Amino acid sequence: MPFHQSDRLSTTFAALADPTRRAILARLASGETSVKELAKPFDMSLPAVTKHLKVLQRAGLITQGRQAQWRPCRLAAAPLRDIAGWVEQYRQFWDESFDCLEDYFHELQAKEKKNDHTEP
Repeated sequence: MPFHQSDRLSTTFAALADPTRRAILARLASGETSVKELAKPFDMSLPAVTKHLKVLQRAGLITQGRQAQWRPCRLAAAPLRDIAGWVEQYRQFWDESFDCLEDYFHELQAKEKKNDHTEP
């Protein structure tokens, strides 16, 4: 994986490390909304929510438009696809590891069954 891809993953993971930012993304998965609406469920000031939005924007996870006084935020899922691809490599590793463990378990069961039949 090229370095710039890895660096982008670091930025994305850092943005996702905060539960408030994850909640914002979950809300945006339902569709675009205003900053004011995004801020409603949180016990924090509007400037604090805006700081979280800036982190999400720098990570490429959201975009923010401008329609007169309304600044709708939208989910930008491309960085999440990058994370899914990165995680997929490890899922394959674990699947293969579990397959090996299952084979070993069956081998042990077969040996145990064989020993049970040979004992008087």
